[in-house]
Amino acid sequence: MPEGDTVWLTAHRLHAALAGRPLLRADLRVPQLATTDLAGRRMLEVVPRGKHLMARVEGGLTLHSHLRMDGAWHLYAPGERWRGGPAHQVRAVLENEARTAVGYRLPVLELLPTAEEEGVVGHLGPDLLGPDWEPARALAALSGNPERPVGEALLDQRNLAGIGNVYVSELCFLRGVTPWTPFGEVAAPEKLVVLAKRLLEANKSRPGHITTGDTRRGRTNWVYGREHQPCLRCGTPVRRAEHGEDGRTRVAYWCPRCQRGPTPSAG
Repeated sequence: MPEGDTVWLTAHRLHAALAGRPLLRADLRVPQLATTDLAGRRMLEVVPRGKHLMARVEGGLTLHSHLRMDGAWHLYAPGERWRGGPAHQVRAVLENEARTAVGYRLPVLELLPTAEEEGVVGHLGPDLLGPDWEPARALAALSGNPERPVGEALLDQRNLAGIGNVYVSELCFLRGVTPWTPFGEVAAPEKLVVLAKRLLEANKSRPGHITTGDTRRGRTNWVYGREHQPCLRCGTPVRRAEHGEDGRTRVAYWCPRCQRGPTPSAG
């Protein structure tokens, strides 16, 4: 799943390619928008909000998209072959005289009045990469339910917006706790919030989620995606299990030596 830094980079690239120019073509391939015509309208800006993308168009309209598990926006030069997937996966095409933005596998694509954006993102907590970032408010929200597992709390975008499953595993490793540890038992929780901000800031201008500082293949993350491989710190085989709320579970990775706290096998 794309994390907040990926969405930030996507918005930055879309803004650079589209903002300030009129749309020559806007092909929105979802039933409710099939007859919508935005051609001739100027794209004003593309901004991220947590994991949401807001493409604001002249006339007080916003094209809202969310990437969820495997959605993506790709940019192409005029005449360049599209390579983001088969044609039936294309959900949106936004084109001006210089660039074409193609949205693939977008599970959320809707057009709404810009004045009503809060209706779709107003529930989000402070954005780790946004102008509304307030670490104290994020910490207060996280601490409001001290019995909740830290992994669940970090994934809840109502607490703070932008963290996905990669960063949950990596943050828990770096703070030495398992994702199933009650948030109230996490030592110095303010450091967890500061670290989350630092990691997303470090990665927002590049692809990937590098948490080790090592860009070599297979060494970019401490535990995420490394089941049965040696922990990069102590050499103990990394373990994997599911975590999260019923019906919305995710995969967690952890080192049984470097991280303390409850695990599925331990109860």
